Amino acid sequence: MGVSKEQVIATLTSKLNPVHLEVIDTSGGCGASFVVEIVSEQFEAKRLLERHRIVNAALEEEMKEIHALSIKKVQTPQQWKPESQHSETTPTTEA
Repeated sequence: MGVSKEQVIATLTSKLNPVHLEVIDTSGGCGASFVVEIVSEQFEAKRLLERHRIVNAALEEEMKEIHALSIKKVQTPQQWKPESQHSETTPTTEA
């Protein structure tokens, strides 16, 4: 049957309390493949592999029906803010 994007969002929100969360269903709506970008304080002092494991553990039940999960970003709020501020303040040049 698959998992809905809303289910993935609800689970990650309730378990990881993210300050930023983006979930994209890349399966064409059948719920078998997702791309996730998540920013949470729970990633503080954790290595990248540990962060991925936290996300996978949070989605343990959903992973039984998800074929592919691509974790694009797993950052702390401190890591995410400089990047988002940088993109907002970068001047554009016109040729």
